[in-house]
This record gives sequence, structure tokens and C-alpha cells, in this order.
Amino acid sequence: MTAYQMLVAVHVLVGVVALVTFWTAGLLRKGTPAHRTTGRVYLLAMVGIVLTGAPMAAVRWIDGHTVTAAFLAYLVVITSTGVWVSWRAVRDKSAPGRFVGPVYVALGALSLAAGAGVLALGIRSGAPLLMGFSAVGLFTGVDMLRRRLRRATFAKTPRWWMTQHYTAMIGNGIATHIAFLGIGLPRLLPWANGTALHYLAWFGPLAVAIVAKAILDRRWKPRPAAEPRASVPRTQGA
Repeated sequence: MTAYQMLVAVHVLVGVVALVTFWTAGLLRKGTPAHRTTGRVYLLAMVGIVLTGAPMAAVRWIDGHTVTAAFLAYLVVITSTGVWVSWRAVRDKSAPGRFVGPVYVALGALSLAAGAGVLALGIRSGAPLLMGFSAVGLFTGVDMLRRRLRRATFAKTPRWWMTQHYTAMIGNGIATHIAFLGIGLPRLLPWANGTALHYLAWFGPLAVAIVAKAILDRRWKPRPAAEPRASVPRTQGA
């Protein structure tokens, strides 16, 4: 087994751990010790994915597989961002100013640049999937940088940390499932590979994530307070 094959094997192993613990943490009651412990294991597994995915992207680039390398590098960027945000949102819930500090800004700018790069690559290579998937990095980057600019208002938002945490975890789930469905599953089940699975791998997790985000926002995201209704002055003699 070559060094690259060993790297891929470790990447796949931690990917399986991430996939299992993602759903385990998601199904457990939020805030319980079991949920927190499983969530930590998931984030550690995601760190392992980043640490093994970066050199894999470099090797693919050296081998001349530029599209594959760009896709892997892009996943590394958005995964790193999601892992950091989901972790720091909980750790910094009493210090929102620290949360949107230099690291947050750097990751937001990197996500925006990576999304723009994948969009350009998709246009250049005529790959609609790359063009569509670039929206994740573009949206994430713009949203993070805008939040930094509006940090004074953001700091006063109730339960801001919870919204940031589950949004980032949903983003992590997108990366986890795309990697599994698009890269891992075709190798495990070659007979299942095909155009349908290819599109499902890219856009299936994204569609599910949008629905999950809407449901969680409906339950947890603070709503603006309703303005008090102006009282109608009573006319004399009424």
C-alpha cells in the first residue's frame, strides 16, 4: 500500500466516523451530555477529514487532476469553516465580539474566494455542478463578512450562538454527505454509480440542508418583536 493509499484509507475511516456521529448527535436531545460528547467526536472526525483531505487535494493537483483537486480543496475550505464556526459559537456564546474576530473574518474571506474560484472553474470547464455548488462558499463568505460588519447588532441577537452552531453543523453535514455519496459510495458499490447518483450526491444533501435549516429556524431563530399597536384616541363624548 502506497503512502497515498494509506492517506485515503485514513480519510475514509474518519469519514465513516463523521457520518455516524453526525446523525447520532443530530437525533439526540440537544444540550444533553450524550449530544455534546457525540458532537465533539464528530468535530474531531471532521478535523481528521480536513487534515487528510488537504494533502489529497495537493496530490491530485500534482497529478494533473485539476478539477478533482479544486473540488477537494473547496471541501476542505468550507469544512474547516463549518467546524470552526460550530465549535466557537458554543465556546464564545458569552462573547460574540470575540466570535466574529480575525479568524472568523479570515475564514469568511477564504470561503468567498474559494466559492468564486469554483464558480470560475465551473464556467471554464462547462461543469454546471461546480457552478451550482459554488453557491455554498459564496453565500457563506458573504454572510460571515456581513455579520462582521454588523457585529454590534449581531451581539444583541438572542440565542445567536445556537443559530450559528446548527447552521454550521448543517453545512458540515452537506460536506460529509457529498463526500460519501459522490466519492465513497461509488467505490463501495460500483454498480450503483451513474448519472442519477452523481446528481443526487451533489444536490441531494444541499436540498435536505435547506429544508432542515428552515425547520430549525422556525423553531429556534429569534423573531423580531411585534411593534406595539398605536392606541386610537377617544373623541370627546364618545
